[in-house]
Parts: sequence; C-alpha cells; structure tokens
Amino acid sequence: MLVEADPCAIYRVTEQDLARLQPLQPTWLGKSQQTALEYETILELLAEKGHSHPNFIRRLNPGIRWDRVSAGEAVCLPGVGPPAAGVKAALITISLSDKTLDGLDTEGHLLCHFPCSIAKRAEKRPAGELHVVLLAPNPNYTFDPDIFPESAEARELKEKLVLPAGPNNPVGVAWIGLDKPGYGIHGTPNPEQVGRTESHGCFRLANWNAKYLLSLSWIGMPVRVVR
Repeated sequence: MLVEADPCAIYRVTEQDLARLQPLQPTWLGKSQQTALEYETILELLAEKGHSHPNFIRRLNPGIRWDRVSAGEAVCLPGVGPPAAGVKAALITISLSDKTLDGLDTEGHLLCHFPCSIAKRAEKRPAGELHVVLLAPNPNYTFDPDIFPESAEARELKEKLVLPAGPNNPVGVAWIGLDKPGYGIHGTPNPEQVGRTESHGCFRLANWNAKYLLSLSWIGMPVRVVR
C-alpha cells in the first residue's frame, strides 16, 4: 500500500512481502533445487519497488534496522513507477554504441528509453533487424554449462539445469525472445550492472524496465539493433 508523500512515497511492509524472502543458494545446482529464486532480503525487495540501489534506500531511511523489519513498518521509497501501457510499441531499437534501448510508437514517438547491457564479445552482438517470437513473464531459466566455460562448476556439470522463476533468476522477471536462437531481451537480478558490456549475447534491462517493456511488446514486433 502506497501513501503519497513529498518527495517520496511511504510504503508499508506487508506480511506477503516478508513471506517471499528466502536465501539464494550460491551454486547453479543449488539454485535449480529451490522452489523459487526470490528476494533474499526485504531491502532488496524494497529497492526494486523503488527502482533504486539498496544503498539509496538505506540513505532515505537512516532509522530503519534492516535486520528487524516487521509487517506494517513504514519505509520511504522514491515515488516512481511506469505509466500505464495504453498502446503497444511499433518498434524497439537498441544502440550497441550507446548501450540503450528505445521503444517507439507508430509515429516514431518515444515510449521508453532504458539503459541496456550488451554482449561482452563483439562477435556475439547481432546487428540488423530481429523480431519478437516469445513473451514470457516470470520465466524459468535453462542453465547450459557449455555457455559458461568461465565457471568451474559449469565445467563439472554434465547436463543442463532448469532454474525456477523469480526476481533473482538470471533473466529476471521477464523474457522477450528474439528470432535469433538463444537471444532475447530480459531482466536481471543485478540492476546496478545494467548499461555495461558484459552479457553472453542477450540484452539486459533492470527488472522493472523489462517488465514494462513486456507490456509494450507483441509477437512479430521488429527489434532493430544498430551499431
């Protein structure tokens, strides 16, 4: 429940918020055995609600003991949130040089503008026109050890693993699949790292931006990737 204030909104922690929390296993195998990849702490949950870094939420609430938050506690969050998705986007454009993603309507008007992470290796960055082939809210994630040769655990695994849905899933809370196999636009459990050159090929957004983009998207929508 949000109560408007200036310059932030007062959010009261709910029993449902606290019930969602669960530890995140450190290994890929451990994550695959969880019931969900939920928030680990109430601070992490509230930071995502406020579209902010956890340290900023701490600064807004210097009197809160984050290890003792209970239901009903009032927390100051930035009064942010996406507009209602009244229309679908006509086109998504991704700039590899700027590491940004834009959603445009049929007249070329800007519907959204987000920082976006791109592939670390230049040969993994597709350019040209792609198309949306799948829209998946709260997706699970198939971990293929062959894609993560840098991981010692992955080198030991002999099979793929299916990781459950949740905000700490490697693709976050939304997956927009593209017609280049293995590629998509998705969320991330590490929004503070968005806008970098470090993915395995996909385009990463903050969870809250990926969720909003999902509401603007449709099967067959063009996605233009420019250098």
